[in-house]
Amino acid sequence: MPLSPEQQAEIDALRATPAPTLRAVAPGMERHLYVPQPVLDHGFVRVVDYMGDDAAICQAARVSYGKGTKSVQNDEGLIRYLMRHWHSTPFEMCEVKLHVKLPVFVARQWIRHRTANVNEYSARYSILDREFYIPAPEHINSQSKVNNQGRGELLSPEDSARVLEMLKADSTRAYDNYEAMIAEDGIGLARELARMNLPANVYTQWYWKVDLHNLFHFLRLRADAHAQYEIRVYAEEICKLVADWVPFAYRAFEDYRLGAVTLSAQMVEAMRRMLKGEEVTAENCGMSAREWREFMGVVDKS
Repeated sequence: MPLSPEQQAEIDALRATPAPTLRAVAPGMERHLYVPQPVLDHGFVRVVDYMGDDAAICQAARVSYGKGTKSVQNDEGLIRYLMRHWHSTPFEMCEVKLHVKLPVFVARQWIRHRTANVNEYSARYSILDREFYIPAPEHINSQSKVNNQGRGELLSPEDSARVLEMLKADSTRAYDNYEAMIAEDGIGLARELARMNLPANVYTQWYWKVDLHNLFHFLRLRADAHAQYEIRVYAEEICKLVADWVPFAYRAFEDYRLGAVTLSAQMVEAMRRMLKGEEVTAENCGMSAREWREFMGVVDKS
């Protein structure tokens, strides 16, 4: 996770000169402020700024009362109620701005979450670094036979070695050609054209600002076990930051989103029938074959 000398100097200077403030601060988040958390081989996530805390969520929910906190127990109970009943607006009172370094193909998945403000490193203006994501051997899998967008079994050591050599060779050759094309004493091609030759595993960077409600939506999808590994590890790192920032809200999120499932009306009815002792089968449940499999994956963990 190499930082540029300029980035490290900026971080050191910011952390060395704390500023007094009258606004609410979250001690857990203050410890993370500006510090890069390594992800993948060259990536990182770091908190640049944030606004609000658990109390801000409660204050917004109790807007007619002014100051939100009556007691710790009341605040946590209120936040759990809000999360349980899908009251999203109070969570929008908290925001966080992250500096993220990530491979381009991960960024293209990430940007699908359109409820954030993003400013990305410009390869039209600046020169991208010679840094590429190369997966570890334990993350090189075959195509899944049951999921068109997922991974299957690990490749054999021989095939894994071949893949790694291809990735490294192709990345190096592409960057060599990129440098040759933009060289001022050579071809001198415009950077906005030369960048098209770079592979999707090259690293980019951006500032990403999002409110807590939409961040929870991002984490619910991307921290899930079914998410692609390369974006999931970023989501898992962000989960750690959020848990220290808004501990009450994050615990509620774990209980009612990450660790919960959604049941259709047919699934709820099937569950009620099972509790009454009735025999419920794929044929008499009123669900499609796929829904039945998903339902049984929830109720039958044997």
